[in-house]
Amino acid sequence: MAPAAGNVDPPDLLYGLHAVREALKAGTRPLQRILVLRTDRQFGELVQSAKTKRVPVHIEPPAAFDRLVPGGKHQGVIAFVAAKSYSSLDQILERARRLKEPPFLIILDGVEDPHNLGAVLRTAEAAGVHGVCIPERRAVGLTSVVAKVSAGAIDHVLVARVANLTRLIEELKEEGIWVYAVEPSASKPYTGIDMTGPLALVVGGEGEGIRPGVLKECDEQVSIPMKGKIDSLNVSAAVSIVLFEVVRQRGKRAAAAVPTES
Repeated sequence: MAPAAGNVDPPDLLYGLHAVREALKAGTRPLQRILVLRTDRQFGELVQSAKTKRVPVHIEPPAAFDRLVPGGKHQGVIAFVAAKSYSSLDQILERARRLKEPPFLIILDGVEDPHNLGAVLRTAEAAGVHGVCIPERRAVGLTSVVAKVSAGAIDHVLVARVANLTRLIEELKEEGIWVYAVEPSASKPYTGIDMTGPLALVVGGEGEGIRPGVLKECDEQVSIPMKGKIDSLNVSAAVSIVLFEVVRQRGKRAAAAVPTES
């Protein structure tokens, strides 16, 4: 449970059986995940309430609790509080419909550094992305560090947290959205695809990149051509490059659609 690399700020925590139980009941504080010592009778009601509200629950050893809350009366329960509430896929697609624009989404597979997620959200907001999707597990959530790095973008970008990225991609395909993986080993450059229609871009995290099962579900793979010795970019840098190719293509198409005066 150590913080992600580069994160020197402590996470926002709520701990103790009563405090976490009441936060779940009230629903006014967005919880991104809950840690418990066990799932027996003592914690059963809380665990069930968390599952009902789609808050991930993880079982951790006593040492993890003592490390996160040294000297605190955590009672074997710690909740990580998100900086804002998560949205749903339906809300993201509704935003695109309301703006009368082809859906434009980013899917992040395993981004664990809050500074990277914050930078991605900032770029996504500037590029007009309708929503960002992240997995529930093995990924950073909407922490205060993410909010700070995003420079206010977190308040304007819809972020959905999903249990299964493979299923998410299937749902997007059913909606007529093309899903492209940005993968360093792909032979086709990112500039070689039409990005003016309904689009979702999948980008991998800092370590393993896009997982094979997720990669398999994508319609196609594209890469950013590299000229140096390094074969990949930081995730936030890669996102910036590809997103503004979408902006360029869509802007060019919109300009071409405007009738000229005779």
